[in-house]
Amino acid sequence: MVTFKLLAFVAAEAREFSGLLRHAERVIKLNWPVDFARKIWLNGRVALLIANGPGPALAGEAVEIAKGREKLTGLVSTGFCGALDPALRLSDIFVATEVGVGQALPPAHTNPHQTGTLLSIDRVAVTSAEKSQLHQTGAAAVEMEAAGVAAKAKEYNLPFYCIRVVTDTAGESFPLDFNQMRDANGRFSRSKILAAAFRKPTVFPKLLKFDKTSKDASQALGDFIADTRF
Repeated sequence: MVTFKLLAFVAAEAREFSGLLRHAERVIKLNWPVDFARKIWLNGRVALLIANGPGPALAGEAVEIAKGREKLTGLVSTGFCGALDPALRLSDIFVATEVGVGQALPPAHTNPHQTGTLLSIDRVAVTSAEKSQLHQTGAAAVEMEAAGVAAKAKEYNLPFYCIRVVTDTAGESFPLDFNQMRDANGRFSRSKILAAAFRKPTVFPKLLKFDKTSKDASQALGDFIADTRF
């Protein structure tokens, strides 16, 4: 077992850390130029939680900012993912064995989880048809930031892990094309999402359902990570 002095967890949004924060023994807010940054104590060890928006560029930027301020000894890409494999269910934990630029290390854990190749792309896989097509690449799940974190881990010669949780199954389609809801920096625009939902009121119940699903998934992810050794 390898014990890191300071492991950095990188996600897209703060809500992806809500489940893990419930396990934190102490939390310090960091005034960094990212969307969300916290230093936490978990199982007696210090870790960083950083969220800076979707996509590889913003995730890579988050790593660079953290590395400029702390002596990082390992990186974990974490947060939500979509299932490409129909066998994956909501709130399933997915530990990637391979992400784009190379392999991801396996953490020490005895709780149930799925493993496989993670496809990391700079767009949301919106429809079930698109997910089916992406599944043909051999990947079991898809998300947006891991490739950016993995590239920085390779650049800085840091150990890299990737632990995700499923928030949408292979057969599900989103009620909106979230790729059209991103701003000039690549972040999701809440104003664009709300405007699109107001134009189509039937979208609201589906968004509320996804929000509940995301909260449950975040809790499952936090429980898993809190019981994991890197």
